[in-house]
Amino acid sequence: MSQHSLQGNFEIFDASSYRVGIVVAMFNADVSAQLLKSAQDMCALYGIKPENITVHEVPGSVEIPFVLSTLAKSNKSFDALVALGTIIEGETPHFEYVCKIVSEGVLRVTLDSNIPIGFGVLTCKNHTQALERIETGGTAVRAVLNSVKIAQEYDIQNTTN
Repeated sequence: MSQHSLQGNFEIFDASSYRVGIVVAMFNADVSAQLLKSAQDMCALYGIKPENITVHEVPGSVEIPFVLSTLAKSNKSFDALVALGTIIEGETPHFEYVCKIVSEGVLRVTLDSNIPIGFGVLTCKNHTQALERIETGGTAVRAVLNSVKIAQEYDIQNTTN
């Protein structure tokens, strides 16, 4: 089964008016840079201009939820936010705590702000697995743009801005 068939078949639509905020953790920077490029490429495919994309780098994945929350509360009126990062399992339980903090933090921000967030944070056993999943940046963008489109169809607006 191909990766594409697992993710569904979503049509590209005009998202050129959307404002997107991306928060990318730079721990494991080689993977994070590729996740970001994948996300930016997907934004371009949907017609989002670079000036409508705000990117903030943070040291590690634990910082992602706070910066997402800051963007959600800002006066920039983001239509969508994207979380990107790479968490690689080590020899201690630290991995599990970081994964939990990040995933629950991102969920809280999206529910508190009513702004959809594309989740592109890799949680992998090793560096090789992470490199094999760099398209996750683009996948997270595609997912969040489709969420925005659905919200607009139901006339749901961001309630924080």
